[in-house]
Amino acid sequence: MSYPETIKVGFSPCPNDTFIFGALAQGLFTPRLRYETFIQDVETLNELALEGKLPLTKLSFGVFPAVISTYELLPVGAALGFGCGPLLVARKKPVNLARIRMAVPGLHTTAYLLLRFYLPELGQVVPLRYEKIIPAVVKGEVEAGLLIHEGRFVYQQYGLTALVDLGKWWEKETRLPLPLGGVFIKRDLPYEIKRAVLADLRESLNLARKNKAALWDFIRENAQELNPEVINKHLETFVNHYTYDLGEQGRKAVEVFLKWCQSRGLLEDLPQKFLFDGEAV
Repeated sequence: MSYPETIKVGFSPCPNDTFIFGALAQGLFTPRLRYETFIQDVETLNELALEGKLPLTKLSFGVFPAVISTYELLPVGAALGFGCGPLLVARKKPVNLARIRMAVPGLHTTAYLLLRFYLPELGQVVPLRYEKIIPAVVKGEVEAGLLIHEGRFVYQQYGLTALVDLGKWWEKETRLPLPLGGVFIKRDLPYEIKRAVLADLRESLNLARKNKAALWDFIRENAQELNPEVINKHLETFVNHYTYDLGEQGRKAVEVFLKWCQSRGLLEDLPQKFLFDGEAV
């Protein structure tokens, strides 16, 4: 069959994403398809997915309920695990979370959705790009900030203190890893194309696992925090066995997350199949 000339793929500049897609983006192997890469913060990718703009993209699981009829999850490339959840930080304790002005990394992020699960009644919410949240808290523009990505490793350097670890809260409630982000593909693409994409992503990841050094410059030039120790800590936290394959426990965690969304009116019907695994249909 004929493939489209290119598959446009969106991912964020965060180290775990550039690790996943780096070999593909830099042409370190010959893929089955041709790709055009588009690097943007995850909330921009979430917003584009709401319009169905990108055929292949990294997304927050927080936006999945809103796009589940358009996209399905791939079993590779996920940011999912224990001890990796968003942190709510402030300059001082205590604060009344129901009355404060709080910065969040986007209204469609998993972090914000988790915060709503944890505390349905919030004060004033200020959406900011994730890298602008720590400066906003430090300057007193907001009283608290919800941190994702590299921010969770460096906030103490700015004199901030953690109020809530939403990952630990999720783990206590579910005893499952927290689904933060995943790689999603449009449902209406032909089966053969989706299967080829999945194979290319697996090859990109395997090359990254075998030779991180070949990707280091690409990872570092896109990272918000340039300290090698922070970058490596980020990779150790967000790239794990669930990234290479969700497995049974990973799929269960996503299913439970979607059921939580359904119980709170964010998802009308849970599709029988929300994951493309490449198996024959």
